[in-house]
Parts: sequence; structure tokens; C-alpha cells
Amino acid sequence: MKFKVLDTVVLRKDIPEHGLCRGDLGAIVEACETNKFDVEFVTASGKTQALVTLAAKDIRSVEDYDLIAVRTLQHTR
Repeated sequence: MKFKVLDTVVLRKDIPEHGLCRGDLGAIVEACETNKFDVEFVTASGKTQALVTLAAKDIRSVEDYDLIAVRTLQHTR
């Protein structure tokens, strides 16, 4: 799968230092280098939670069977 800027993606792993959990939705904001992407994750109200550089293996495309849910953010700061 070839990802591009503004694609919505699903996180494949937990990243606790940024308050992120597997299954969180993010948006690709920059293609950095081969198979690396800056992905922004936001709260439901639109506040940026994290902007992280991830390898293509750490994200996947949104599929028809995915369900969007809301969870309470664990405060890590």
C-alpha cells in the first residue's frame, strides 16, 4: 500500500509516551523518507495530541470494517 499526504491511517501499535493506542486514527501530514511518515493524531475536539514519525509497518489504511470509537485520553504529561 502506498500512503500519501492527508490519508487517514490506523495505528498498529501502542505508543504510550504520546498517549496513543493501537487502533487510533491519524492523518499523514508529511512523507519524510522511504516508508516513513509524519502522522498527526488529534483529540475529538480537534486538539493535536501527537505528531510522530512512523514507519509504514506501524500504520495501515482504514478499512470498511473499521468502527470509529471515542476513548478517554490517559494523561501522560
